Amino acid sequence: MDEGAIESRLEVFRPELTGYCYRMLGSAFEAEDAVQDTMVRAWRGFGSFEGRAALRSWLYRIATNVCLTMLESAQRRVRPMDLGPPGSGQAIHPGEPRPDEIWVGPVPDTRLRPEGADPADLVAQRESVRLAFIAALQHLPPRQRAVLILREVLAWSAQEVAELLDTSVAGVNSALQRARAAIAAADTAATGAGAPLDDDQKSLLARYVEAFEAYDLQALTALLRADATLSMPPLPLWLRGPDDIHAWMAGRGSGCRGSRLLPVAANGRPAFGQYRPSLGGRGHDSWALIVLETSAGRITAVDNFLDTGRLFPLFGLPARLG
Repeated sequence: MDEGAIESRLEVFRPELTGYCYRMLGSAFEAEDAVQDTMVRAWRGFGSFEGRAALRSWLYRIATNVCLTMLESAQRRVRPMDLGPPGSGQAIHPGEPRPDEIWVGPVPDTRLRPEGADPADLVAQRESVRLAFIAALQHLPPRQRAVLILREVLAWSAQEVAELLDTSVAGVNSALQRARAAIAAADTAATGAGAPLDDDQKSLLARYVEAFEAYDLQALTALLRADATLSMPPLPLWLRGPDDIHAWMAGRGSGCRGSRLLPVAANGRPAFGQYRPSLGGRGHDSWALIVLETSAGRITAVDNFLDTGRLFPLFGLPARLG
């Protein structure tokens, strides 16, 4: 088989491998590095593969080993909510930015979507890349993490997982039981927002954009559920509840007045590139990637990721608006 044909056979699996590595690592950038390493190793070893196992299983074995190696020296990734209680909307300072390596980051839906995928499968996949679920996965030991993702998300059999991890079916079942217990203790309940947007959700998002761009804080916070959260990685401060979110946006966050939003999709959720007015008064500069969680006609979480220098190119967003 020529090199182009080998590459074509391998590339078909890139989106699903990206999703798998993202769940394992909690970072879209590290996931892309892991998948690229997997593809290079598979391309080099394709001659010795010779179809002795299913190509998909072989690639997942390589990807799993790559991820486990990366996790040996990695710090566990978290969200601001994992670092302490919520702060106050009257806070004078949101805290010093923490290193990128500690944060669970967003991933574009476009990187996870195989061509011709079944819509029902896509809904399930979107639920399993929710930021809260990805953060909960990071609390699991790496091999337990792999077992849970392969068994619960990708629906592999216990025998298949045992063969991939070179362990026993009993060992897989034991690891899965412990992983399930740990995940159940975390706030990972599905919101149902992974399905295609219905008219009510589209209306909610339209009202959010209108209120944000007008900086109508009364209208904006009226869209929030009573326990809604706001976070701003790499800043450690996070807020809970419309009152504190309103106070923050009216005070320290008031520089967002006059912003514009461009829609994208992240982690199976609606998201926006936010652009604040340029200091020179002409155009708008990138400020944050906003990922929304919604439930029952209300916004339950607003996650603002401020590393636009890396995130906006990843999401295909321009650096500024003229």
